[in-house]
Amino acid sequence: MRAAVYYSNADVRLEERPRPKLGPGEALMRIEASGICGSDVMEWYRIKRAPLVLGHEVAGEIVEVGAGVDGFAVGDRVVATHHVPCNACRYCLTDRHSVCETLRTTSFDPGGFAEFVRLPAINVDRGTFKLPAGVSFEAASFVEPLACAIRAQRIAGVGAGDCVAVLGAGVSGVLHLQLARSLGAGPIVATDVDPWRVEQATRFGADVALNATGDVPEAIRAANDGRLADVVVVCTAALPAIAQAFRSVERGGSVMLFAPVAPGTEVSIPAHDLWARCINVTHSYAGPPADMQRALDLIASGRVDVASTITHRLGLAETGEGFRLVADAGESLKVIVEPQR
Repeated sequence: MRAAVYYSNADVRLEERPRPKLGPGEALMRIEASGICGSDVMEWYRIKRAPLVLGHEVAGEIVEVGAGVDGFAVGDRVVATHHVPCNACRYCLTDRHSVCETLRTTSFDPGGFAEFVRLPAINVDRGTFKLPAGVSFEAASFVEPLACAIRAQRIAGVGAGDCVAVLGAGVSGVLHLQLARSLGAGPIVATDVDPWRVEQATRFGADVALNATGDVPEAIRAANDGRLADVVVVCTAALPAIAQAFRSVERGGSVMLFAPVAPGTEVSIPAHDLWARCINVTHSYAGPPADMQRALDLIASGRVDVASTITHRLGLAETGEGFRLVADAGESLKVIVEPQR
């Protein structure tokens, strides 16, 4: 089979790889749509393991099942997640799936930027979901990233009537603002340093969208009856945005550090202010199976519009161009790779 192999952001090669063979409880999935995630282009995270096949936002069709698989059959349209928890350890039982050892070690073989992927038995058992008839493959490829946003907003406590500020209006930010809207939050303020992305934030439902170099706390107060945001979701690793988040959150509110930052990154924390104003600072990683199902339901119902965020659809041979688009963070939101093209 063909696979797009990552050596660096500037070096993604189309190569031939063996088609994976199945063991008991496993399934072979033909990839129809695979989204490029912002984490795919974080070289500090990826390059030390290169060369490898990335891609974890996948949807496709089951073309083969191993012995003992009875929940899925050849021809099923599915979405799958690469990281799945054990659902039995002390972390999973207290809704801390992200630190489950099993979740941190599960993955696809080889990755979603390939024509076929082997789904290990544990992924088939608890990380694979059949698609409703009205959900396309490309829409289904958003289930995993939307599940991550769902978990983050649950942890941050986003609810109806909350003012939510989303700092960073790339595709994660756009998913967050749409999700907050679906929960009844408002007003919703979005920021970015790129004018095109500011415009996109307005298109996808932000009540106020502005350049991040402006007076963001004042814009939030103007939109929210003089108060700051109840929840600030930071969807960028830019350190000025993190500092801005601390200045933008209302007393008793939460700052959700959603975007990963490189190891060794240090941030100045206004510790006294956070204590005095009872600010909660938290973070999130991955989306457990229950959040995957909820994400699929939101997409199927149309409450979160994922398809309209797709700006580029590329063939497998063009995966390198997709990496460039995502790394440049310019006039692109979601870049989808279609390996069967």
